[in-house]
Amino acid sequence: MKKTILLSVFAVGALTINAQTTVVEGGGFWDNWSMGIQGGATMKTQKSGFFKSARPAFGLTIGKQWTPILGTDIQGMGYVNTTNSNTMIDATDVSLIGRMNLMNLFGSYEGMPRPFEIETVTGLGWLHHYAPGSDDTNDLSARVGLNFNFNLGDDAAWTFGIKPAMVFNLTGDYPTRKLGFNRKHANVEILMGFTYHFADADGNRHFQLVNAVDPMAVAAMNEEINDLRAVVAAKDVELVGLADELLLVQNQLNEARSKQAMANGDTINLVESVVAFRFNQSDVESSQMPSIEHVAKYLKDNPNVNVTVNGYASPEGTEEYNLKLSQRRADAVKKILVDKYGIAASRINTIGHGVGDIFSEPAWNRVGICTIDETN
Repeated sequence: MKKTILLSVFAVGALTINAQTTVVEGGGFWDNWSMGIQGGATMKTQKSGFFKSARPAFGLTIGKQWTPILGTDIQGMGYVNTTNSNTMIDATDVSLIGRMNLMNLFGSYEGMPRPFEIETVTGLGWLHHYAPGSDDTNDLSARVGLNFNFNLGDDAAWTFGIKPAMVFNLTGDYPTRKLGFNRKHANVEILMGFTYHFADADGNRHFQLVNAVDPMAVAAMNEEINDLRAVVAAKDVELVGLADELLLVQNQLNEARSKQAMANGDTINLVESVVAFRFNQSDVESSQMPSIEHVAKYLKDNPNVNVTVNGYASPEGTEEYNLKLSQRRADAVKKILVDKYGIAASRINTIGHGVGDIFSEPAWNRVGICTIDETN
């Protein structure tokens, strides 16, 4: 029993190793995807035309969060034409954007997005200007900005964002086409929108915190557990041997009693058979069936006698549990007498006594003892 308890302690210890450190889970390719829609206004940076140049902007975003800190988006933007031209959208911008979560960078990720978070935004894109005829132009764009995110719901499935940014036309105007950041070739964007976070196969929409495992510590613990399992297995073999020994002694005792009764010319007024059980078990093993058959034969030969099956347990466990276990053992013997040998249930009384002290070895008290009582 002590070995079994020690084995359990080691097993629990192996599990509690995980509580020492935590890691983030959910970085698979199909995890942490999102889709967003946004709209707002874009304005030129020249002071004289800042508000006068404002015009609607709208876009779609497909995003992937690679870590709690870093994410990327593919964003497509359209800019509404406010001139007299018949072109409804006079420019589009398709960008690859990198995002950095400042809250998780300077703080720790808590297993769920915070209600409010700030992200930095940087990216490069393809800026296409539409013009009547064949005068369309293609330029390289750059985007620098911030995302002010408000995460909504218990599982933060939705995010409402306010997204100010500076968008540069890096290639400038004709005819110079000089690559660089120039305030004269830039716009200020102020967008607002919603982002929906898709759930993964496990129903999670964001990274999960899980317990880290030290492989070397777990390997050592597993080795200890395997050694203890071998000890427990050896004890089980020893227990089987003791049960067989107990059965042999019990059969010899019954035989001696019968011979003594016959030698004295007496009738047998008391017959006892012992059925041994394994630790914490109430199933009757095949090695114990001769004891039950001995009782069944006597009951069939003597229809006017009854039997009392007294169940006992060894001292391990609580008093309440051992009382129930001893009763189950007595009931198991009765069930075999009724089902296998056809003895009337009314002739069999069962009593669970809890912990027994019949034998000096505690393990030997895991028994059911059948006592024949003369009724006439």
